[in-house]
Amino acid sequence: MKLLFWVLVLALFFFVLGFKRGRPDRPSASPASPARPAGPPPATPVEPEPEAMVRCTACGMHFPASDALPGRGGQFCSAEHRASFEARLG
Repeated sequence: MKLLFWVLVLALFFFVLGFKRGRPDRPSASPASPARPAGPPPATPVEPEPEAMVRCTACGMHFPASDALPGRGGQFCSAEHRASFEARLG
């Protein structure tokens, strides 16, 4: 009976030892999640300012000022409108 007791104690000891070795003490951080930088939380993204709109002198269509083609008499939406308007001016 004593022998069976010691065999069970040794088996339990090796079982616990193997169970502890198989698992890490602390869960490691997953490599997919990057570490957060220290400091205040990031602010909400700032939206860009709206762009100014201009009106085509020939057709009246409104479009962004960065797309405007300057010409004699105003801003134009296309080279064709600029050419036709300048041809009418003479």
